[in-house]
Amino acid sequence: MNDPHLLSLTVNGAEEEVVVEPRRTLADVLRHDLRLTGTHVGCEHGVCGACTVLLDGAPVRACLVFAVQAEGADVRTVESLDAEGRLSDLQQAFSDHHGLQCGFCTPGFLMLAEGVLAESPDADREEIREALSANLCRCTGYQTIVDAVHATACARRSQEVPS
Repeated sequence: MNDPHLLSLTVNGAEEEVVVEPRRTLADVLRHDLRLTGTHVGCEHGVCGACTVLLDGAPVRACLVFAVQAEGADVRTVESLDAEGRLSDLQQAFSDHHGLQCGFCTPGFLMLAEGVLAESPDADREEIREALSANLCRCTGYQTIVDAVHATACARRSQEVPS
């Protein structure tokens, strides 16, 4: 039951194998074993959203997922947004719209927003606000985060090629 398990998963496009104890969370494995420290651990109860990552494209709280549950899965962390040393469009929008202050919650918001925009590329401000209400921020008051995500959604829609 407590025997270590060889975990195979894809993280940010790279195949990874890690030996983990069944009790360890995905957040711990990402941070400590794979050294992807952009995934922050806040409350460790799934309330704050600082640890949000995409698991097979869906936003999840990495502090609530046992690493062994991610066997064979595709995991994206905030580090996946790096565009060859440049900010992604969403990260740039956060900067442009002052959607961050202390930055602790930012990685979770970025990954939640990526998941929301992938699932609902036509989301309006209210839909974005509702989706983002799942994460907590103590600094910005949320409006600037909503502004950043909405601006990204609009920009991505304007770049779509009609079929």
